[in-house]
Amino acid sequence: MERVDVSILGRDYSLACSPSEKEALLAAVRLVDQRMLGVKGSGKIASNERIAVMAAIQIAAELLTMRAPDGPLSNNAVGDFKRRIDDMNGMINEVVAASGVAK
Repeated sequence: MERVDVSILGRDYSLACSPSEKEALLAAVRLVDQRMLGVKGSGKIASNERIAVMAAIQIAAELLTMRAPDGPLSNNAVGDFKRRIDDMNGMINEVVAASGVAK
């Protein structure tokens, strides 16, 4: 593991990651820092904890609405995949329970 020192919203953090993950980690840190600075810049929220929560919600909302790249699933958002998988698992569990087959 490699130690990576970063700064988010003016606070320093030491993180650990494998060398192969370092660039992705730094990109994630930049995104989080930018979002938190944006929330702070709006002037409506003062505490760092609330700024972090609002930034996390923004990033999560983007992730859940992100579309799959070209291909047969290109019209589905990531959040839709999770909901569909959960629905399928529920149906499978119902069929297994109704058939009396042990899991």
